[in-house]
Amino acid sequence: MTSGLAYAGRVRSPFPFDRLSRRPDVEGLGLVASDAADRLILDESAAVRACAPDGSVVVLGDAYGALTLAAAFDGARGVRVHQDALAGERAIAANASALGLAEAIDVVALDSAAVRGAHVVLLRLPRSLDALRDVAALIAAHASPDVVVVAGGRLKHMTTAMNDVLRESFARLDVSLARQKSRVLIAREPHDGHDLAPAAGSEDGLEIRAFGGAFAGARLDVGTRLLLAHLPASPAGGTPDDPYIDFACGTGVVAAHLALRHPEASVHASDQSAAAVASARATAAANGVSDRVDVVRDDLLAGRATASASFIALNPPFHSGAAVTDRLAPRLFADAARVLRPGGELWCVWNSGMRYRADLERLVGATRQVARNAKFTVTVSTRR
Repeated sequence: MTSGLAYAGRVRSPFPFDRLSRRPDVEGLGLVASDAADRLILDESAAVRACAPDGSVVVLGDAYGALTLAAAFDGARGVRVHQDALAGERAIAANASALGLAEAIDVVALDSAAVRGAHVVLLRLPRSLDALRDVAALIAAHASPDVVVVAGGRLKHMTTAMNDVLRESFARLDVSLARQKSRVLIAREPHDGHDLAPAAGSEDGLEIRAFGGAFAGARLDVGTRLLLAHLPASPAGGTPDDPYIDFACGTGVVAAHLALRHPEASVHASDQSAAAVASARATAAANGVSDRVDVVRDDLLAGRATASASFIALNPPFHSGAAVTDRLAPRLFADAARVLRPGGELWCVWNSGMRYRADLERLVGATRQVARNAKFTVTVSTRR
């Protein structure tokens, strides 16, 4: 069955996947709003969705609304959807409005209420096994006992370890045939579920907390470790009106490091990932600096005023969903430049293969290399 062909006993046109947009997320060659895995998930879930009561279909990890809006298009109402990335969440809302389906969906946080009583869960498999483990356990704890989880992805991003993780929370797991380089895992009979809780780690005097899906988990990644080792001893700013900024903060280890190293300083941390923001707040609390570290979920640094900061630290992401792209970092560099005062500094660590120095020079200002190892480069750019 193709999604959208049958609806309330009559024939209608297929769901218009080609009308979906990624905006406000980055767009470009190879960056798509839907793919063959979305279509396979919809096809494999069509029968169970047709029987699901209103309000009992939940969609998790839907990048730009293909799953959510196709389910609503097919007649589901009260579809709950969680998307970790703020840009994706906003794209889903914009696409829903453009297609006249805004009243049929509800964008929610990832918590027990998101999956409570769910009969059908459509899931785009996350890249992180820890994120999959968190989601599977949450569904098992709070969904209906007869819930059917239809989880899919592109074959190149799937591993047999995902099967093992799902079996930790579901007694029955079926695997679909591959189609168009995609596959679906169907999980039933939930057991041993539990609520979300962050993983804990400790490195170099820092307590680290990470919910599943947060970059690097509860440890210091190589790039961040290099950045921390070379941050200036006395950066300008750090006041309530001019806080140190940890941009794209991930688990918040840079923010916590700055707050611990400068006991009077105020720190602002932001990320568009809901899992990252929850992790950074937990990391700040674990290090006893929550009173001086403000963590927000934000698209870029939209909540910060122009020319208001003296110091920004950044480890820019290079994944948009499962795709590797060099289009993300320049957007971050440009907004960092907007927020920096003339003479303010952007301290950045990046994979040396991305060759960002020319972008930093163009978008921010004079840039010099501070450190480099086998894989990463640390630079400081001074706002012109």
